[in-house]
Amino acid sequence: MSVSKQDVAKIASLARISMGDEELERMVPELNGILNWVEQLGEVNVTGVEPMAAVIPNTLRLRDDVVDADPLTGGGRQADVLANAPAAEHGFFGVPKVIE
Repeated sequence: MSVSKQDVAKIASLARISMGDEELERMVPELNGILNWVEQLGEVNVTGVEPMAAVIPNTLRLRDDVVDADPLTGGGRQADVLANAPAAEHGFFGVPKVIE
């Protein structure tokens, strides 16, 4: 697949990017190089290769999701927090309705 100057102009128009003729000419080989690289990636044999997010195996250290009931260090302070709210509704901050 090859990209022409007209293709780059169309892409720039869709992206709402203003580009001059010199910039369009400069982008043609760059986009063609990117597309050639993507085509090369498509030729790689990945049969039997599991998808991965990182090169090394990572495991997250999880902890229990528990609210601390001690009012000085954790939860249990809902009434104190909502005392500062301009409007509290059903135990939450009340905010004005926004409809666009």
